[in-house]
Amino acid sequence: MVTAIVHIKTEVDRIPEIAEAIADIPGVSEVYSITGDYDLLAIVRVAAYDDVAEVIPGRINKVHGVLATETHLAFRTYSRHDVEAAFSIGLKEAD
Repeated sequence: MVTAIVHIKTEVDRIPEIAEAIADIPGVSEVYSITGDYDLLAIVRVAAYDDVAEVIPGRINKVHGVLATETHLAFRTYSRHDVEAAFSIGLKEAD
């Protein structure tokens, strides 16, 4: 599984419509409106690196109103669930 974090600049008056269009793209798991230099942040999860090209330049960049994107590829995923699982030795906690 490949995860990409995509910062997206959009036409400001169309952020909700653009976010919905991006959220409907296969491979896009989440879209957030954010503060800062970019308007939206999309989480893309695909099976292979080649699929990143299909989703980001092939689909996201072609959504009407998207002005620019900046993509970051994740090496590893760390979450509370992953960390707890990594340190668990399978013992149940005492009541």
